Amino acid sequence: MDIGWDDLRLFLDVARLGGLSAATGTTRLSAATLGRRVTALEKQIGEPLFVRQQTGYRLTPVGEELLRRAEDVEAAMQSLTRWREGNLPDRIVRVSAGPWTSAFVSAHIGEIWTVDDGIRVELVTTTDRVDIGHRAADIGIRSERPTEQWLAGRQSGKVAHAIYSGRHLINGIAAGLFVGVTGEGANIASARWLQAHHGDRIAVRGNNTHSVRELVAAGAGLSVFPCFVGDSDPRLVRVAQPIPELESDQWIVTHHEERHAPPVRKIADRIAALMRAHQPLFRGETPIR
Repeated sequence: MDIGWDDLRLFLDVARLGGLSAATGTTRLSAATLGRRVTALEKQIGEPLFVRQQTGYRLTPVGEELLRRAEDVEAAMQSLTRWREGNLPDRIVRVSAGPWTSAFVSAHIGEIWTVDDGIRVELVTTTDRVDIGHRAADIGIRSERPTEQWLAGRQSGKVAHAIYSGRHLINGIAAGLFVGVTGEGANIASARWLQAHHGDRIAVRGNNTHSVRELVAAGAGLSVFPCFVGDSDPRLVRVAQPIPELESDQWIVTHHEERHAPPVRKIADRIAALMRAHQPLFRGETPIR
């Protein structure tokens, strides 16, 4: 049986991210193409690798075994790549976060990573919870305390949410309509709150958080954003106080066996310091403009 590295790499992304939709972002393939490739790999193995569920893909025992072996292949391929390139550090630190938090970390990368660290950093951006236990990420920025016994977490602050509009009272904003979220983003707490409280007034929807922000800024309607997003965007105006039931914690999560590894500890400490330094913004304490 000749299993190609490209097939294993796709399998790893689907297994780590828990489904086809989440893996489209990392593989740049459509969900339909990914589904065909996974099915073809299962036929090659001769056993099902996933249990298909509405909430995502769960590994079968055979899938768990292939995951362990595929990670060994991945490590070998990465070592080969580093050897070929000759000048890149060995340690990659993967940081998983939702779209807004990932964008915030990206905007402050200079406070988290420098070339002199001897570390490579990868951002894993997804609305799904990435499996740190299977090393799909080394650090996760989450809204809840980790409950798994193999994970360690430290709280870095609070995150507030509020309703925002664009600066110009036109189109949907003038009519008091809302912009909602469809697709994977519809499962996040703020999208569910908006649907529950203003679902009858949602006139336009976007299938990712960034498109929703662009729609609101263009006047399509009101929507709910984290305060650290809305208050830092000059195109948006907060129209009400933060929504109490949407306030959430913010946790920096690592694997308990990896948290003391110098590269992981260094990046995690810097992320925690960054979040603490910007807590007034995250808590929505900036004035309503």
